[in-house]
Amino acid sequence: MAYMTQNLAVTQPLMDRFAALRAEFSHRRAQRTEAERVFRELSMMTEYELTDLGISRHSIRDIAAEAGRRI
Repeated sequence: MAYMTQNLAVTQPLMDRFAALRAEFSHRRAQRTEAERVFRELSMMTEYELTDLGISRHSIRDIAAEAGRRI
């Protein structure tokens, strides 16, 4: 007769790694969502509004990426 044993010492670190991976995935998704929101919002502004804020249209993508990284 064969017996099956479960080694919790191996299982728990694996579960911790999956939890960390899931947390990292959620964090990156939140960063991407924020960057997309900022990009969309700035892209809808007129040249006058952007100039008033001191932003050039060419730097919108960089500003959006930085906003996403700050989350």
